[in-house]
Amino acid sequence: MVKIIKNSWALFTGFGIIVVSHGFQGNLLGIRSVIENFNFIETGIMMSAYFVGFFIGATVVPRLVTKVGHIRVFAAFASMASLSSLIHVVFVDPYVWILARFLTGFSMIGIFIIVESWLNDRANNKTRGKVLSLYMLITYVGMALGNLLLNVSDPRYYEPFILISLLFSVALIPILLTKRKPPKFRKNSSIKIKELFKISPFGTVSMFCTGFIFAPIFSLLSVYSVTMKLGIFETSLLLVGVMLAGALFQWPIGSLSDNYDRRKIIIGSSLAAIVFSLSAIFASGAGNSLPNLFIESAVSFNYFSTAMDKTKLFIFVILLAGVTLPLFSLNLALVNDYIPKEKFVAAGSGLNILFGLGAMAGPIMCSILMHFLGPNGFFVHLLIFLFVIIIFGFYRLSQREIENNPESTFTPLPTTITPLGIELDPETGVDLSNTEEK
Repeated sequence: MVKIIKNSWALFTGFGIIVVSHGFQGNLLGIRSVIENFNFIETGIMMSAYFVGFFIGATVVPRLVTKVGHIRVFAAFASMASLSSLIHVVFVDPYVWILARFLTGFSMIGIFIIVESWLNDRANNKTRGKVLSLYMLITYVGMALGNLLLNVSDPRYYEPFILISLLFSVALIPILLTKRKPPKFRKNSSIKIKELFKISPFGTVSMFCTGFIFAPIFSLLSVYSVTMKLGIFETSLLLVGVMLAGALFQWPIGSLSDNYDRRKIIIGSSLAAIVFSLSAIFASGAGNSLPNLFIESAVSFNYFSTAMDKTKLFIFVILLAGVTLPLFSLNLALVNDYIPKEKFVAAGSGLNILFGLGAMAGPIMCSILMHFLGPNGFFVHLLIFLFVIIIFGFYRLSQREIENNPESTFTPLPTTITPLGIELDPETGVDLSNTEEK
């Protein structure tokens, strides 16, 4: 691990700074949108624009890299991400912010693709598992640290946006000054969605629903928090807890999925997420996201209080993230259970498309529910798709016996992973033996 860090410190340093600024920006915009009195639907469209840019960029970036090279594309996208941050502070308008957020998503997918292809070039069959672990650690810790930066300055002022732009610019320095030649870019093939559904109907449907679940967690949780009158410091702590729980819960849940029917673990995680979602609604005081008659009846029997309990709300939201965020990797592993390892990366590419489609629509749908049901519409949105996963999962359990594939194991992955990053998983069967030790 020390040798890997020594040989790739410039890449990891630049990427780490970018992830910090990226985590900072997404939730800063959510908080600022509440301060500027943007309605929930405008905010939801803005957050969805990021995933639209992310999705479109995934098809455009490989062609750009092939034509002009890694370093130029990286510099262009980091500069574009820096520019989009400044656009937000110069033009405080929801429609301009939608465009700026699209540019951010387009830029970030380009950065992720380039970094992951570079990591593939610097890894070999002996080291790529460690490289992937380090990449995931930097991603989650960087995003957690970015949320703590919410406390640096008041979101109402321009300083936080200047800091984000500065961080993106600083991240360019170590990478652009690296002496190593950029890697040769190779495109990944993907399995069509129709074929993926035939391979694993449950894994395909669950991944699509996971996109609807993850996108609001990463983009609208800060909006929910501020709308519920939590302070900036409290919001930042909640977001840090969510990021860390999402990383730490991957290993125990993943270990269970390797020893038992993976479908049952996905269903179990979704059931636990439903319990924590309902508990979070009750801990928040229920608001107006449940029928008044039900609230009055429950209060009369002392089932829950209408006053917010911040401690319980924090615990339930963090636990919700802990059992929910491993779903991405669980779905990927489930599909891999039914295919040979040489198709793992192609399947991952197809599943990324499904996840992206759900992620693009997720914030919009969630924001509509928040508009009509109040802030706790956030959890109602999650409940809808968690129920879909559970119901379809039980149906599939009755239709198909478990199949053991010793080549497929659970690998914790960040949700921003691209097919190039999936190649770093030693279980994919991708041959990196021709890549010399870096």
